[in-house]
Amino acid sequence: MSKLSFNIDDVISGKARLTDAQALELHSNASLHDLGQWAHAVTLRLHPEDYRTYVIDRNINYTNVCTAKCTFCAFRRDHEDSDAYTLTYDTIGEKIKELVAIGGTQILMQGGMNDRLPIEWYEDLLRYIKSTFPTVHIHAFSPPEFVEFERFFNMDVRDIIRRLHKAGLDTIPGGGGEIFAPRVRKRIGIGKASGDDWLRVMRVAHEEGLNTSATMLIGHIEFVRERIEHMAAIRDMQDYARALSGHGELSGVVRRCISRWPGIFERSAFKPAEVASAPGSYTAFIHWPFQRENTPLGRAKEWDPDTYGPFDDSTNEDILRGRVVRMAGADEYLRMLAIARLYFDNVPSLQSSWVTMGPKVGQLAMMFGANDMGSIMMEENVVSAAGTTYSLAERDICRLIRDAGWVPSQRDQYYNILKRHDGADAPDLQPLAQPPMRNVKQIDKQFIGAAPGIDDGADSSVRVQLPLLGDAR
Repeated sequence: MSKLSFNIDDVISGKARLTDAQALELHSNASLHDLGQWAHAVTLRLHPEDYRTYVIDRNINYTNVCTAKCTFCAFRRDHEDSDAYTLTYDTIGEKIKELVAIGGTQILMQGGMNDRLPIEWYEDLLRYIKSTFPTVHIHAFSPPEFVEFERFFNMDVRDIIRRLHKAGLDTIPGGGGEIFAPRVRKRIGIGKASGDDWLRVMRVAHEEGLNTSATMLIGHIEFVRERIEHMAAIRDMQDYARALSGHGELSGVVRRCISRWPGIFERSAFKPAEVASAPGSYTAFIHWPFQRENTPLGRAKEWDPDTYGPFDDSTNEDILRGRVVRMAGADEYLRMLAIARLYFDNVPSLQSSWVTMGPKVGQLAMMFGANDMGSIMMEENVVSAAGTTYSLAERDICRLIRDAGWVPSQRDQYYNILKRHDGADAPDLQPLAQPPMRNVKQIDKQFIGAAPGIDDGADSSVRVQLPLLGDAR
């Protein structure tokens, strides 16, 4: 048993909240085995049900044109690039039609920050989707997109969220979170929203009644301390969101958040009288490791302690300036997942990141704090452009969940159960008609075929296959 300076049992039982210092201590001193046991105990307390969940959605990247130049991204293009694209409404509609045909219930729609698209383009797109596919949930537009919308449209984010929500936007994804620390962000997210602005967008979204998700990217130039600070901001702002709904004393939470994170409240002023009758909150937290292939940051040297000395809080100029990356493998991914489950006493769900970690680590994540396997991800472009992705069909995810000891169940974005697969008709109990799943390491035309629907000459080498249900490649 790992030796700690505090009583971990109080954290597991919910009697005490894990502090930032204690989270750092867990990362430094706790064994992976102990972390997994403790996190799993918390998961069972929060989610005692006999099932674990997944969602069927499609990731639609409506444009790859982007004003930001993130060094970890291999997806972005400039307007003049030959493979720059913006999808037409009809193309997006065809993608959603394919999703609905296989039982999908929502789209995750994000894109680059394209300064040639007016707000009316987004409003008309949302209205088109809602009128054509009224049952499809629209989970769209990350905080960095909203921050650029403010600049492009000369509007405050509150007014933008209201207009897009009225047009059909249902919830907001947590993309672009990366690491909030300014030291990190100014080196990996050139031209992208600050951490304060990311949190401000989500704060306003919650005030306006929209649910969101929170994310973190690990395994690049960040210190572990900066990861915990990132998580602290999310937890504090979740306290704020919950206080808006009557869980906690609002004025005290607001004072604490303004004191610790003043930049989040400097713009888009808080107006209690305008808060929605049913405020939103973070429904889930997801983290994943940086994928280095095909990215500018991926060309940085990999940390070697013999050469550079200790990484965390180093004074080495190469480390401080982001010239050295410390990659995160399965061990580090699971370690941070377990710490996140112990830390986030106010975020209900943690998702497994099998897309970057692979199916087996994704399955193991359910023993380290995750209660949800995320999406079958009918289409994925951004991570795959960085060189690594995995493809799973519904039967694969169901099998992974069942083999881990739970009943696989399809959910919606609000974690309502749509289908409970405890009968003979479960997807994973049907005869296998396709080859088994395999790691997709090289994304090329031979593997993809002609992926339909990309306009303006987009090169299919930046897209992953579209795995229909039953296709377990």
